Amino acid sequence: MSRASKLTLAGTSLVAAGIVVFVHFAQTAEKAAMHAGVERDVEQQRVKKERIADFQQQREMEAEYRKIQNVSDGASRKGVEESKSLGKT
Repeated sequence: MSRASKLTLAGTSLVAAGIVVFVHFAQTAEKAAMHAGVERDVEQQRVKKERIADFQQQREMEAEYRKIQNVSDGASRKGVEESKSLGKT
């Protein structure tokens, strides 16, 4: 084999090996990124379930307090205050 053909063979072999190594590392990085996305999704689902559970607990506490206490909302109270102020004038 001539010197030029040996250099060509060595060069193309090195380029091919470099491409294989690059693709391997790119796939590893992509796999890690995808796994991180899955972990992030699982965490978001966990937080969402926590918030739903907290909201449900708050609703149950509100229902319990409404049984014990006489609670009025702001709209009906505003109407009572307006009727009182109209009666005074």
